[in-house]
Amino acid sequence: DNAENDAASAPKAAGVDAPDERLPTDVRRTTIIVRDMEKSLRLYRDVIGLEVNYDTTVETSGVALPAGEPGATARLVLLNANDPWVGWIGLMEWVDPAIPAGDYPKRMGPGDVVLVLNTEDVEGRCAEAKNVAGVTFTAEPRLQVYPGRDGGEDIRVIGCNFFDPDGVLIELNQILD
Repeated sequence: DNAENDAASAPKAAGVDAPDERLPTDVRRTTIIVRDMEKSLRLYRDVIGLEVNYDTTVETSGVALPAGEPGATARLVLLNANDPWVGWIGLMEWVDPAIPAGDYPKRMGPGDVVLVLNTEDVEGRCAEAKNVAGVTFTAEPRLQVYPGRDGGEDIRVIGCNFFDPDGVLIELNQILD
């Protein structure tokens, strides 16, 4: 049965099984407001390996999404990984007029977000990320060991951490076991 094979080969978190019944909410997408779409696409599409599935311009209200001026034009690009419905990244750049950008963060605090992305060849992708203008590394690829769930085996992960060109902290990792 194809559905059974797909489920068996699908990546999952160590020690976490799919629920018996579907939960009422999906984490559909995170959208990041970016300074320079091409720089961001270089990282998220070309280095991390996400696929563009939507690229358009939209007129913004400045209200529902409290950014930019009412009637401003923004470019919205949506990227997906392996799932056609959940886990997407949106990139949105205000182009007319642009939104003034603040300084990149140096430290994080309440309300900040860490975007955790799992990949194969994490060391190669981390090395490639260093070539993207505006990327600032906070940690080189290294082994991290987390206690297993419910007394199970430790979870071994190799990963790197860096700020993207817009100051979003990314942990790019690969589960080893």
